[in-house]
Amino acid sequence: MAAVPIGGRSIRFWADAPVSVFHDAARRAVVQKGRPFIYLALSGGGGSGAYGAGILNGWTESGTRPEFSVVSGVSTGALIAPFAFLGPTYDGTLRQMYTSGEAANLIRHPDPLGAIFGAGLFGPGQLGRLVERYIDDDLLNAVAREDRKGRRLLVVTTDLDAQRAVIWDMGAIAARGGPKAFKLFREVLAASASVPVVFAPQLIDIEANDRIFQEMHVDGTVSAPIFTLPDALLFGGKTIVSRDVRPALYLIVNARIDAGFEVVPNQAEVIAARAFTTMNRVGTQAVLAQTYNVASREGLSFHLSYVGKDVPYTGGTGFETDAMRQLYAYGYEKARSESFWETKPPQIEAAKEAAKSAKR
Repeated sequence: MAAVPIGGRSIRFWADAPVSVFHDAARRAVVQKGRPFIYLALSGGGGSGAYGAGILNGWTESGTRPEFSVVSGVSTGALIAPFAFLGPTYDGTLRQMYTSGEAANLIRHPDPLGAIFGAGLFGPGQLGRLVERYIDDDLLNAVAREDRKGRRLLVVTTDLDAQRAVIWDMGAIAARGGPKAFKLFREVLAASASVPVVFAPQLIDIEANDRIFQEMHVDGTVSAPIFTLPDALLFGGKTIVSRDVRPALYLIVNARIDAGFEVVPNQAEVIAARAFTTMNRVGTQAVLAQTYNVASREGLSFHLSYVGKDVPYTGGTGFETDAMRQLYAYGYEKARSESFWETKPPQIEAAKEAAKSAKR
């Protein structure tokens, strides 16, 4: 990328960059001798990130949660990602973030004029304050330490100016240290969760050709509902470099994958949320199918967890405290039972059943 954030290079790349770029970004994690390569991808989903928080904490309780070589996060998954990356020590933080009721503050005092004229329906400050509350110097130092061990933490935003998904190497940012890195780390997390129209975009300071300007970044799910592998692998038929230890992909989708009916109230925030989740669901299905195909071709083990049909659609904006607590408890109990992974996307199985029925 020609334009770079102030104070650093080699800290981000395009999702549609050549596969060699991704290999360079992940190589240190891949080559750790004697350790399996385990990739965790966390999707968007707004307040339904409570499901992912519950899954991670229940997974810890089950005693089978591994250390991840690479963690990627999009939108609410980006807010979860640093804590998932750092391990069970931060399980309590995740539980508080998604069950304490703080998230409800994100949707208080809507401003319709802000949505029309660019500031966002819920103003520019709420997401930033939530990120500031939980992302401190100690966390950045911990991420930097893990980065030096060869582990990778990736977060996706959408660059609206370029209309492309940007993959940020958060460990590289943390490793640079200093106020600029701290500010950028927080800005990227807030940007990844900034649903267009609902929340204000993040303007990130950039240098290019000895000039300083600002890029506009919004929710990563606009361009990549979940980041499993770069586009060159998913859509280009490229081959993954073989490894001695079979790699494992774990995908946590913080939403239902199936379509569901509900009467949508004629309220701006509810309409925006419903439209965005519909787009996200369709995009997620496509990425899951492509990821499964690549995993099958390349010998990667595929593990998927998502909000099941047994959880009803609740309406609203997705940040209601009671709904988030229920989703957290649902994910927690599901993971603690150790029966929460599926080995193929549901639409793959549905397509096979439909094909069988057609032959009868």
